[in-house]
Amino acid sequence: MPIFALEEDNIAFPPPEMADPDGVLAVGGDLSPRRLILAYSMGIFPWYSDDEPIVWWSPDPRSVMFPKDLKISKSMKQVLKKGTFTITFDQDFKSVIAACGKTYRPNQFGGTWITSEMLQAYCQLHELGLAHSVEVWNDQQELVGGLYGIALGKCFFGESMFTRVSNASKTGYIALVQQLIEWDYQLIDCQVHNNHLESLGSQEIPRKTFLSLLEKHLQHETLQSKWTFTRNSRAVYLNLV
Repeated sequence: MPIFALEEDNIAFPPPEMADPDGVLAVGGDLSPRRLILAYSMGIFPWYSDDEPIVWWSPDPRSVMFPKDLKISKSMKQVLKKGTFTITFDQDFKSVIAACGKTYRPNQFGGTWITSEMLQAYCQLHELGLAHSVEVWNDQQELVGGLYGIALGKCFFGESMFTRVSNASKTGYIALVQQLIEWDYQLIDCQVHNNHLESLGSQEIPRKTFLSLLEKHLQHETLQSKWTFTRNSRAVYLNLV
């Protein structure tokens, strides 16, 4: 399969089915809001390192979660029940994405990959009400975990998460999924498999199936606004019982 070279003045992408066996579809282009929104709506996302051009991916199979399939272990329920964490939404997006960028992930394409260019681009999407963060705070009001992603239609495209203490990122993710269920979101894109999300209920599906689901669920109107909620982890637990 060829790897396509994109032009900055043309935001079009080749069909995602034309990605190579590793999932690489194209290189180049830019990270403008218009291009990023088009990419996600086509099941394509950027992932590259500082020393590379922008690389666009559409892997097969695709890791996803259906919100109602969320799995929470007994031990995790006990963590939530203690009420140790406070969870906020969209209150410190820049700190969350910066922390994700400092987290080394040896099993993801290139490890740490959130460049300054990526940070700026997703902060711009956040200001447009399309990129969202979940922050997890301890009882000293310190940011100890979080995640961020893009919301379009009834789909949430997870980008990255981080944790500084045990179970913080899981707490934030569970709180996010609860909120997405309340809003009738149908699909969470987890991009590629990892054990952390598999333990919470993610699964791999063929890219063809993913693209079909994407087309269906993106027909719904996008809730384009800041998400300003606060939850205590005990309240998250009480929603489970």
